[in-house]
Amino acid sequence: MKKFNLITFLFLPILTTSCYQQGSVAQESIIEHNEPHRPQYHFTPAANWMNDPNGMVYLDGEYHLFYQYYPDSTIWGPMHWGHAISTDLVHWEHLPVAIEPDSLGYIFSGSAVIDHDNTSGLGTKENPAMVAIYTYHDPVGEKEKRIDFQTQGIAYSTDKGRTWIKYAGNPVLKNPGIKDFRDPKVSWLKGGDGLGKWVMSLAVLDRISFYSSPNLLEWTLESSFNPDWAAYGGVWECPDLFQLKAADGTEKWILFVSINPGGPNGGSATQYFIGDFDGKNFIADHDDVKWLDYGADNYAGVTWSNVPEQDGRKLFIGWMSNWDYAQVVPTHPWRSATTLPRSLELVKSGDDYKVASRPVSELQSLRKFTKEISGESVNLEEELVELELTPTAGTDFEIELLNEKGEKVIFKKSGDGLVFDRTASGLVDFEARFAKVHTAPLNGIEVKSLRIFVDRSSVEIFVNDGEIVMSELVFPTEAYTKLKLTGFENSGSIHNLMSIW
Repeated sequence: MKKFNLITFLFLPILTTSCYQQGSVAQESIIEHNEPHRPQYHFTPAANWMNDPNGMVYLDGEYHLFYQYYPDSTIWGPMHWGHAISTDLVHWEHLPVAIEPDSLGYIFSGSAVIDHDNTSGLGTKENPAMVAIYTYHDPVGEKEKRIDFQTQGIAYSTDKGRTWIKYAGNPVLKNPGIKDFRDPKVSWLKGGDGLGKWVMSLAVLDRISFYSSPNLLEWTLESSFNPDWAAYGGVWECPDLFQLKAADGTEKWILFVSINPGGPNGGSATQYFIGDFDGKNFIADHDDVKWLDYGADNYAGVTWSNVPEQDGRKLFIGWMSNWDYAQVVPTHPWRSATTLPRSLELVKSGDDYKVASRPVSELQSLRKFTKEISGESVNLEEELVELELTPTAGTDFEIELLNEKGEKVIFKKSGDGLVFDRTASGLVDFEARFAKVHTAPLNGIEVKSLRIFVDRSSVEIFVNDGEIVMSELVFPTEAYTKLKLTGFENSGSIHNLMSIW
């Protein structure tokens, strides 16, 4: 969770919970969800500022999405946890603000779990508590130039996340004297004989520290992870630790670490590590930097907890923006969207393993009708589309999306790399770092398939079923209406999509 222009907001009043809830409901009643550049099948707040998704948890048929939210402006301010729910990961219902700032500070990023065994005593075995673990960011302490102004607190709900009670003993993890000490991601680690413990991954300046707890209330430092070969272009943020199993039966631990700045195409991005975790120490299997997404606009993403075992998926969503320009993108009355929800998969790539990101299957429910396409020039009948394309084997290719004004984006394979060019995509002059050409290395991978989602202000590209991903914002002044293809022998399909609003 990144802070931005914090001092500007130090003396803003902290309102009561009822004020936030009334404001959220009032805003929702006047929002059309059809404003220029408003994504039509990605989650956005009804109004005002959003950044990191956090606290994602599943319970009784509902996917809960909490997110960093400032309800009084379209730029970053005192952080709250906004809240939305979905039964299908596609259609979302806005709920009132869940957790608001208090005397201990703003409510920065974190996670949520279901305490099934009532280890915390905050619920019961019959009605286990939903527990949120988050960072308190004390603006007064920061202004006083202390280095211990970030601590970890918890809140709990026994009514499926509708109302929250902050734990009277907060903070549950005090700061040992480190400026950046935040973004706790907590999960239950099963042990033998029915035993287990809670494990917290915490971003601590330039490393991830692992803590353990029997009850979510008392935490012990176990170890830290910061190999010298990792990406250190900026501060480490928003970790996530989980397991994935490959099709060949190989099971690995995965550690996500978001970094800002220092991404492969500038600004913020998420690196990941593959290895083993013994309950105390994480050891990587490799010594090269791996990026979850080579586009400029997938940051701070983490996974849902408590997804039923019979589902079998590790579900993920990210913040679709970049700190290089997030506060000035040309949208109103909201700022920021999430990426499409994705299923994370461990896949073999040569002698190595990768984390692939695949759009969730539930998105297929948005398909209105499908059109087979051929030739080098295709008219797009609608602005919300999903493309499925198969490049001609062994050749370079180029895809161009454009409108009647000549605004366009270009995605192409050139040699051993992929290129996404948004320099002429529409509105680009709001920040100098937006109009760029982004690249992704192929490292010898053959591009066999492409799946591309085009919304009003984004393009998400999934290569080889998510083996390589590029998520990109674009702001055309009118919809892209034409598709030009080069290097596609049997072009593919266009699925025209419905709005979720």
